[in-house]
Amino acid sequence: QVQLVESGGGSVQAGGSLRLSCEVSGYIAINYCMGWFRQAPGKEREAVAQIYPIAGSTYYVDSVKGRFTISQDNAKNTLYLQMNNLKPEDTAMYYCAAEGRCTVVAGSLSKSLPSEYNHWGQGTQVTVSS
Repeated sequence: QVQLVESGGGSVQAGGSLRLSCEVSGYIAINYCMGWFRQAPGKEREAVAQIYPIAGSTYYVDSVKGRFTISQDNAKNTLYLQMNNLKPEDTAMYYCAAEGRCTVVAGSLSKSLPSEYNHWGQGTQVTVSS
């Protein structure tokens, strides 16, 4: 049974940093993406960052480019999201996801939909105050 457990959320002021962690247990197929999504109240869940380990490709939503970095530590079975220069609009529940369908177009990893992921964590809240 696959389990994803997020940690690292919290409340910070604008300009601050947080690092989210997602510890993965159970078997995860390797030829898939892993990602971080977020959902703010009244909004749809959106892909924030994705990683396709086999291809070494990453995807970031435009609003976080240059501020967020997705990475993974295979030895620790952990996915990370380093978030710097946080803004109030980053406030949301953040979810870790695994075994997502990856689409690479012209060498670039495309955004996947939430429905294309098989496994989800319970979420961790990030609140950024101005």
